[in-house]
Amino acid sequence: MLKKVAILGATGAVGRQMLECLIERNFPCEIKCLASARSAGKEIQCLGRKFIVEEATRDSFAGMDIVLGAASASLAREFAPYITAAGAVFVDNSSAFRLEKDVPLVVPEINSEDVKLHHGIISNPNCSTIITMVAVHALSKISPIRRLVASTYQAVSGAGAGGLAELENQVQDYAAGKELKITQFKHQIAFNLIPQIGTDSGNGYTTEEMKMQNEGRKILHLPEMKVTCTCVRVPVMRSHSISVSLETQRKISVEEARSAIAAAPGCRLVDDLAHDVYPMPLDTSNQDTVFVGRIRDDLVFENGLALWCCGDQIRKGAATNTVQIAELLL
Repeated sequence: MLKKVAILGATGAVGRQMLECLIERNFPCEIKCLASARSAGKEIQCLGRKFIVEEATRDSFAGMDIVLGAASASLAREFAPYITAAGAVFVDNSSAFRLEKDVPLVVPEINSEDVKLHHGIISNPNCSTIITMVAVHALSKISPIRRLVASTYQAVSGAGAGGLAELENQVQDYAAGKELKITQFKHQIAFNLIPQIGTDSGNGYTTEEMKMQNEGRKILHLPEMKVTCTCVRVPVMRSHSISVSLETQRKISVEEARSAIAAAPGCRLVDDLAHDVYPMPLDTSNQDTVFVGRIRDDLVFENGLALWCCGDQIRKGAATNTVQIAELLL
């Protein structure tokens, strides 16, 4: 029996990817594409199918079984009561409900059972958090993670379609000798790194950086795990990269870690430093697997390991994970 699925924010980069993922994965559904009034009537072409965008209103969710959220946190909060009142399950990609106690925060490869705890809303985690947790989950199952130090190198895709366009335009303007225009980011992103994603959370860390601890604890069911994180925007089109050092309760050997990660759902071991083989964003773009490599003993933590991972932000870090959650509802 076909489900009725609406995508809220269907015209953005993540919304369009959700649409593509539903079709790719043969999700049994009829699809309604919703966006703002200015996008109403526009046509979306996707994998040989055509969809007409409708304006998202309070009445848009009648008869829907599942709503996939690809809109802002403010819009998610605005429409959530009407989605749940219509009897649909809201699988939301925004940050609006991630840390609410009665809202599951789900990465299907890690905590799929949490879906059963929903009361009409299920949250999709932050993109870098998803990629990192998929990479380290197999280690956490061997021995719980006590501390984690992460540095994220986040592609411009994390800022949506505007971020992708800005990097491309700046590179073209640089080559043409033109002045570079800055609209999406605080500073020039072409040929630069910006060590700020999100706003100041009041403790010197940004809101994006705190997500790694707050969301990671909830996903792994490790409420005492300590995390320090630095998030950096890099001039890469799509696919985030994360450097991780972690300490577990007992020592996990490099060989044990490699074997566990190689067998972990959603992971691919890419780790042969002697032959220059390691995860890179070019290789992980436009697919759903998290590549993990550079696995080695950490030289600071006694029971520590260091690793490097990459994953596509738009797909596994957002759209695909959301569709995977919807699949669990089937």
